[in-house]
Amino acid sequence: MVNNMKSHSKSGKTKLRILEIILFAMLGAILYVAQVALAFLPNIEVVSLLLICYTIVYGKRVFYPLLVFLALEGITYGFGIWWISYLYIWPLLVLVSLLFRRMRSAVGWSVLSGFFGLLFGFLYALIFLFLGGPGAMIATWVSGLGFDLMHCLGNFLTCLVLFHPLSKVLEQIRTSMEKALVHPGQRA
Repeated sequence: MVNNMKSHSKSGKTKLRILEIILFAMLGAILYVAQVALAFLPNIEVVSLLLICYTIVYGKRVFYPLLVFLALEGITYGFGIWWISYLYIWPLLVLVSLLFRRMRSAVGWSVLSGFFGLLFGFLYALIFLFLGGPGAMIATWVSGLGFDLMHCLGNFLTCLVLFHPLSKVLEQIRTSMEKALVHPGQRA
């Protein structure tokens, strides 16, 4: 289970081991590379699917790779308004995924991922409520509805096709990591 990957200090707080730090850094880098690789396609992305699968496999520890992803995005593209919205949009997907973590239905996750894609523009536009008022928020949201529909469809189809294979690979990685942490020095 995921708890095997935890090391506890005398204070009882969870510490990350070196292999876990490497794993979570790599998972965060994969989020970033996947986003950059598909950036030429408008609102077609696999970050949502990856975060869902990471959440299922690693639980709350998904926030480590998410922080790596957010940092890389900001360093690469700048820490603008869009980046500030990422600080609440992506964690919101993770929190919802944590609520449904026990669900194993590709269709169920595809619906959730598609719905998230549809709401993405609205969630992004929320920041403009504080920056320019309701008119700015509504204008920003409405101007992106076409992209939100593509985002919805892309997320739904991507999750439907890749959810089970990706989840299986991540489970195998977690199992190998647990074996390596329990029996250091032996091949996982």
